[in-house]
Amino acid sequence: MPNAPFLLLLVAAALHLGFQLTVTVLVYPAFAEVPTQQWRAHHVRHSRRITPVVIVVYGLLSVACGWVLLDRPGVLTVAAVGACTLAGGLTATVAAPAHGRLAAGRDRRTLRRLLLADQLRLASATVALACALAAAINS
Repeated sequence: MPNAPFLLLLVAAALHLGFQLTVTVLVYPAFAEVPTQQWRAHHVRHSRRITPVVIVVYGLLSVACGWVLLDRPGVLTVAAVGACTLAGGLTATVAAPAHGRLAAGRDRRTLRRLLLADQLRLASATVALACALAAAINS
């Protein structure tokens, strides 16, 4: 049984991947179905609903990453934390600003940039969970 920091990282990484899969597979594809005249209202509702979830998921992930690094920073742990950091960095530097611009109206270029960042976040979340699982097994 992994110790508490590794277990928390594993749970947080799994939650993060589940959240990211939901966004990638359900939430963002639904954006394409929103008529242009309803875009702003839809995007405002999306932002209002998803922000608390983002705060909880990334907050838990941050606590788990910090705790596991303080406990025992091995190669797998550092890889998991690095993948989590990449996903968080993409959210802060690409996704959040893109959503800010998209609040004013649909913009194909900004939406493509958001979707690319989203694919990278999904890949990062997948790597993070795989590394967290391997780290927990080896802890």
